[in-house]
Amino acid sequence: MAITLLNLYKMTLAEAQKRVDEWINTTGIRYYNELTNTAILMEEVGEVARLMARMYGEQSFKDSDRDRDLGDEMADVLFVLICLANQTGINLTEALQKNLEKKTLRDKERHLNNEKLRERPE
Repeated sequence: MAITLLNLYKMTLAEAQKRVDEWINTTGIRYYNELTNTAILMEEVGEVARLMARMYGEQSFKDSDRDRDLGDEMADVLFVLICLANQTGINLTEALQKNLEKKTLRDKERHLNNEKLRERPE
């Protein structure tokens, strides 16, 4: 499976799930079990959080974090999340659509009436 950069820019969630599955079953040999992947997901989310705290928060950079790429760290999170979706039979396109519908029904008035959201952050 050859992944070209052009193809990556137009990838749907369904295509991402398929590509990750192909990669796992060729280059990666097999999926880690679900519990291991959950632990890996938490590690990857922690790496995103650490960078966010340094880039947008008040923490200073450690030398080991200076060359980290936030997009790459987020992609690591997405990769492991896709692995878990594949392993558990979740169609992420359908799940995201349902989730957005749920949020729209639940929150459409709530956010419109939230005065805190009307103020622009500094």
